[in-house]
Amino acid sequence: MGERAGAKPLRLHAADPAPLLEAVFRRIQAETMAGVPILNPALTVEAVGFSRWQDHWLGIVITPWFMNLVLVPGAAASWQSVAPGLRLFRKFPSGDFAFLGSDEPEVGEFQSCSLFSPMGQFAEQAGAREVACAALEALQRAPEAAQPAPAREAFEDPKQAALERPMSKREFLGSVFRRG
Repeated sequence: MGERAGAKPLRLHAADPAPLLEAVFRRIQAETMAGVPILNPALTVEAVGFSRWQDHWLGIVITPWFMNLVLVPGAAASWQSVAPGLRLFRKFPSGDFAFLGSDEPEVGEFQSCSLFSPMGQFAEQAGAREVACAALEALQRAPEAAQPAPAREAFEDPKQAALERPMSKREFLGSVFRRG
């Protein structure tokens, strides 16, 4: 663990942080989410698909109130810190995604990107898990090849200009459901 200027030491994870993340969100559910009406009683806290990505741990955490991509530090040299509540854009083959900084005692610093909240559209844990796995797979896929570049005049049309921007989170999730 290396010291960061003005911050506590960065906690690095050599092993899969899934059990620690599950402990964090079970505690949060018990301490601050109990009785909150947006909780989906069909769902439980589960960390899904955590594996190494660019020296760190990437996976999805499912809770009764959200589904988030989560990134946990595995190497100090390549980790980009972001203060809790602030965001950092991370580049994936499927596009750029905004991750919020977090820090919890069980795991230390981590970053998350919301995919779903609230979770009312999921009837059971297996369905949420299936969507989480499909989202992880889609995240690592480049967007489908675009048509050849249109003539310069075409960019006066806003629909054509959309070809020049990165995929939105809504478009990304739509691609997960179309392929799932």
